Amino acid sequence: MTASGATEPNDIEALAKGGRTNVAGFFVRLIARIPFLFIAGQWYGAEALGRLAYAVLVLEFAAQIATLGLKRGLALHLSGDGKHNGVWDALALVLACAFGLTIALMLVPRVMFPNSDINGFETFLPLVIPALALTDLMLAALAYRYDVGATVRAKAVVEPWTISIGAFALSWYSLRDGLLIAYALSMGAALIAAAIPFFRAYGLPVGWAPTLDGLYRLARRNLPLAAADGIEWGSRRLDLAILGLFVSPATVGIYYVAQQVASLPQKLKTSFDPILGPVITRKLETGDRAAVARQVSQVGFWIIAAQTGIALALGIPGEGLMGLFGPKGAFVGGNGALAFLLLAEVAAAVAVVSEAALVYIARHRNFLISGAMVAFQTALTFLFLIAARQQNFPELYQAALPAVALAISLGLASLVKAKLAARLLGAPVSVWRWPLVWASVAAATTGSIAIRLPEWAELTFGIPASLLAYGVVIWRWGFAEEDRALFRKTSA
Repeated sequence: MTASGATEPNDIEALAKGGRTNVAGFFVRLIARIPFLFIAGQWYGAEALGRLAYAVLVLEFAAQIATLGLKRGLALHLSGDGKHNGVWDALALVLACAFGLTIALMLVPRVMFPNSDINGFETFLPLVIPALALTDLMLAALAYRYDVGATVRAKAVVEPWTISIGAFALSWYSLRDGLLIAYALSMGAALIAAAIPFFRAYGLPVGWAPTLDGLYRLARRNLPLAAADGIEWGSRRLDLAILGLFVSPATVGIYYVAQQVASLPQKLKTSFDPILGPVITRKLETGDRAAVARQVSQVGFWIIAAQTGIALALGIPGEGLMGLFGPKGAFVGGNGALAFLLLAEVAAAVAVVSEAALVYIARHRNFLISGAMVAFQTALTFLFLIAARQQNFPELYQAALPAVALAISLGLASLVKAKLAARLLGAPVSVWRWPLVWASVAAATTGSIAIRLPEWAELTFGIPASLLAYGVVIWRWGFAEEDRALFRKTSA
């Protein structure tokens, strides 16, 4: 017990250090993502964005399958029988899967572009799948060594700025394909940004040769985690995929912009996974499950506190924010979808941190819960959209309904997964604190005043003011001393 107590402060500091890096990365990503959405909406239009959105949906799903759950499973593999050359086994396995999926999509590109013409370039777009999968795996390997800065550089700096600059430059080349090419360039740039620190940290493989038996065992062991990852990823894209069956590509493009804005706090949440995974696996090796529960609760509070503030700051002036991304208010109708998507991210926080432990101690049950959640979300989304169509709701009203279904489904999943994690860990898993309500009231009050200002002032001053009001209250009354480790640097 003493040893555990001695090491836990170091674990909290490691989590806090990763958190500080990722909070900074979130704001860098926010600054970089806004220009892309502005350029894409103003110059390319909602239809081109909708075309990009569906192609990216398919490509990223293929890359998610190719990683075979190793973004999170790698930490357990490297802590067990893969301590030496396990990272190379993982890379070889992922690369083989990625190339197989790449060839399949190159043979049938219509899967990526079901409602638009294919001129030729689209056939080569699946070549980004290996880049996507390898980037994620390399960054997970670096996070295992507590190098979270590499993730911020690749995902929050290089990738978004490359796609923003690329979209700007390529608008003079082709308003049809410019966004697709810019996306491909950004994935290649992110791979390079991940590969450089990866090879510095791990070097080149020495005395390693892949074996079919070893790769098969690694794949089989990670299949439940891969399925859970695929379901969790799919739950965030299923809404867009189903919506595309009911509405026009332009409405899909508007929803995509709302999804991109709402996904910014999601990046803040999921970026804790690489640093939380190694800490959890090391505690589980020592049998200290109570410490795991404390760490999950700690990180969960950090995440839900940050996401609630961000959701309020972006959601209250949502109409003005969406108005930035297209001429003559073309994207303003996505305000309702944005509000529910932001709510969904807050609702999902508990599920995500609970799952960080469940994937190691109850991966099959976690998979079943995730599968049930996606099935429920699918049924609810279809039910809402069919009812809305029968009632002749406008398309932009219909576009908010998949976000409503997502928020309800993720909220239920959070309750179930938190309860299961608490029972298996033998200690409560709780992220709720009453100061979250007081801070939300402060942010909502500030935001309600800001929306009465001219639009430029509402966005320029209202968003920072809402965040400041929220932050002051949560810092003063919500954060305990150990929570403030998130903002306190040490000489180590």
